[in-house]
Amino acid sequence: MGRFSDSWRSHLLTTFSGESSGRPEWVARIEQGDDAGFFGPDSAAWVVHGGMGTLVAGIRALLMQTLHPGAMAGVHDWSRYKEDPLGRLSGTIQWLITVTFASTEQSKQESARVGKYHTRVAGTYLDVDGVERPYTAGDQELLSWVHAVFTDAFLGSHELWGKPIPGGADQYVSEWATAGELVGVEQPPRSRAELKAQIDGFRPVLKSDDRVLEAVRFIRNPPLRRSMMPAYRVLFAGAVASLPEEHRKLLGLRRSPLPVIWATGIVLRSVGKILGTSSSSEDAARVRLARLERERDSV
Repeated sequence: MGRFSDSWRSHLLTTFSGESSGRPEWVARIEQGDDAGFFGPDSAAWVVHGGMGTLVAGIRALLMQTLHPGAMAGVHDWSRYKEDPLGRLSGTIQWLITVTFASTEQSKQESARVGKYHTRVAGTYLDVDGVERPYTAGDQELLSWVHAVFTDAFLGSHELWGKPIPGGADQYVSEWATAGELVGVEQPPRSRAELKAQIDGFRPVLKSDDRVLEAVRFIRNPPLRRSMMPAYRVLFAGAVASLPEEHRKLLGLRRSPLPVIWATGIVLRSVGKILGTSSSSEDAARVRLARLERERDSV
């Protein structure tokens, strides 16, 4: 691997995990634990979250989250996304990866960490009719919105740029409902039809304003290394193209007339070659599973 590729790999791993090695301490802990976790190697969650489409899904999920004024208020009032955008990203990735690949107990502990942060996030926002409303990050409406658009983003991105999902879309939505419940979602969708119905049900409360447009501008041009920006712009364009038209309009975005779905696939395959075919977190989970199998065989 050349010097340029080495530099890219280091920066990508730092961006996604917070460590240039791509194996921070919380990834190493995935090797520990006494069970297979909530999912497993044959699960839809492992396939979707282990695929390169997650790079686009993260962008798409962030864009969609801004459209609920309560969720946007929480990000605006409490998040340090402008001062430390990569820190916020790596924190979200830590939760996603832990719940996907770690043991049941570690997944619960990580979700409790996220829930503890949510208890501090509170304030008010102006709804679509201009009425001031109180919010906390633990409100069911906000939890449900964030979970729904997250699930939709990862599912939609994987279907465009990933391999077949074991059990299909319904299986992924059903499995990832567990993650929603871990952070307090009371009625997460359990099928693609339920997911679509839930997102459509939010239509009357969504709105665009200056805060949303400011966040969109930041997501479009994050403080990444200059050499990474051409590839990121393709991924951003792919994320925009993957969105339903009604949400693109609310976000003030247009689908590129260029073949960005195809171009995004090229970028994802190139990044995959740089990072490797399997993630350090999946490798750690397989180490845990192999240990558990040896322990069962020795009994």
